[in-house]
Amino acid sequence: MLFIAMSVAFIAAIILTPLVIKFAYRIGAVDRPNYRKVHARIMPRIGGLAIFGAFIIGYAILLPKDEHAISILIGAVLIVMIGFLDDMLEITAKAKMLGQLVAALVVVLWGGLQIEFINLPFLGQLDFGYLSIPITIIWIIGITNAVNLIDGLDGLAAGVSTIALIAITVMALLMGDVFVAATASILAASSIGFLLYNFHPAKIFMGDTGSLFLGFMISVLALLGFKNVAVVSLVIPIIMLGVPISDTFFAIVRRVRMKQSITAADKSHLHHCLLRVGFSHRQAVLTIYGIAILFGAAAVLFSQATVWGALLLIFVMLIVIELFVELIGLAGANYRPLLNLVRMIGK
Repeated sequence: MLFIAMSVAFIAAIILTPLVIKFAYRIGAVDRPNYRKVHARIMPRIGGLAIFGAFIIGYAILLPKDEHAISILIGAVLIVMIGFLDDMLEITAKAKMLGQLVAALVVVLWGGLQIEFINLPFLGQLDFGYLSIPITIIWIIGITNAVNLIDGLDGLAAGVSTIALIAITVMALLMGDVFVAATASILAASSIGFLLYNFHPAKIFMGDTGSLFLGFMISVLALLGFKNVAVVSLVIPIIMLGVPISDTFFAIVRRVRMKQSITAADKSHLHHCLLRVGFSHRQAVLTIYGIAILFGAAAVLFSQATVWGALLLIFVMLIVIELFVELIGLAGANYRPLLNLVRMIGK
């Protein structure tokens, strides 16, 4: 039955996306080129409606059961509405954040989904107590915006999100969580169907309608898949979502170093850096896909490793990420502490 639901969601996305393209042009929901954009012509940008519609169709066929299902769907509807308003009217950052906060509160307070603890190697379980609610809200809003930030090249956010959803599906199957596996796989199928129109050269952008929806669902599903597993901490979903999380983290580092607001827009995200060092549009997207796949595989390895093996894996990943960031200038052109250290040792 799951295969049928996934197939229907995939086909629905293929059918719905051209209809959304026509609808976007009719209502003026288009993205116009500017100095921060890499596209040179007007593009429809509410493609997230096709992903959302296809997901709902596939989900309705299977109707996976879970105590959090209704709150997640209501939160998803709210986040899609906020994304659509932003694509249409370009609402303020505060208004968009408020909408995300409301959607997160629906899941956290009404749905009861909270990060209650994490497991620390050698230290045991750390209970958050009353902090569980704000920490969960920060997680949901943070991941939602992280996916939104990487939506800068044709097919980038859709592809990275799909890879993360596949990783979540694999991990959920390993842990026996049927609801998370079913929901994530249906959403992945919807995203792949949309990607046929969104990969370079794109015919439509997903816009905030899509990137906020995918980010919200990924944050909730990753959280839901691990919150009740006593031997797994939030390190696994953090690794799984390594591309958007690391891009967001180094964007904050970059802006702090340059004494800019952390919410200021710039043209130095991961995809911008790859384009600047000579990658083509398609090469940059495929490279980031590869990185996302490596993060997903690392998350699976981490879940099966011993404590020392997991710590070694994290250490190696951090070193590789730091070297990559310094080489492409993700945190700023002059940010090269590790490379400078290597040069000093070499001399």
